[in-house]
Order: sequence, then structure tokens, then C-alpha cells
Amino acid sequence: MTPGLRVARPSADLDALLPFYVEGLGLEVLTRFTGHDGFDGLMLGHAKAPRHLEFTRSEHPAPRVPSRDNLLVLYLPDGAEWRAAVARMRAAGFAPVAALNPYWDRQGATFEDPEGWRVVLQNDGWDL
Repeated sequence: MTPGLRVARPSADLDALLPFYVEGLGLEVLTRFTGHDGFDGLMLGHAKAPRHLEFTRSEHPAPRVPSRDNLLVLYLPDGAEWRAAVARMRAAGFAPVAALNPYWDRQGATFEDPEGWRVVLQNDGWDL
């Protein structure tokens, strides 16, 4: 059995993230919650996919981005699909930024969310 995967991180402003992750990356809001042991949250992904992003907000301040090389990398091996994903990000108002590691610029495009965290759309794949 393949385990599910959820990547979770705190945020200072959940609503500010929605244009980037929903309009730009094309993720769906799977659920939102408030007052869960002092946390509000937002779960994003695709309903039938076993991978989700979770963002939470609480009374504890969200940490700053440790470096420009903290990345979430999404592999899109199909060239047309990759170009469409980059175009969707641009249409949502997000321009690519130079990657700290030039490797990511050769076959990908790096975007920065409103809190400074980076997502790479990589036109590549790998054999597992």
C-alpha cells in the first residue's frame, strides 16, 4: 500500500494563499476548519489524490522562510501540461523568480507564494 502524504506548514494569512495555490497551481480547497484546538486550517489538493497541502494559523507566529532553497517541487513530465501550468500561474498574476540553485531553472519555473515559500514546476520526471 502506498501511504498518503500531507505536507503541513503554518501561515500568517490563509486567505492570502488561495490565489497562488488554487488559481495558480490549480489545487482544490478540500476542507477548511476553525477553532481546532486553537488552530484554523486549510487543506488543498485533488479530491482523489493521496497527497495534500495543509496550511494552519494559530496564536503562534508563523516562521519566516529559512532560505530561498526551501522548495516544494511538482514534477510535470508532459511538456504541454507543464506549459499550461506555467501559463496558469502567470494568468493568476505570479511571475517566475530565479531559483537559488540554477538546476531548477534549466527545466523548470520557480514561483514564490505570498509568504515567500517557493514552488517549482519542473518539466521532468523520474523512474521509481
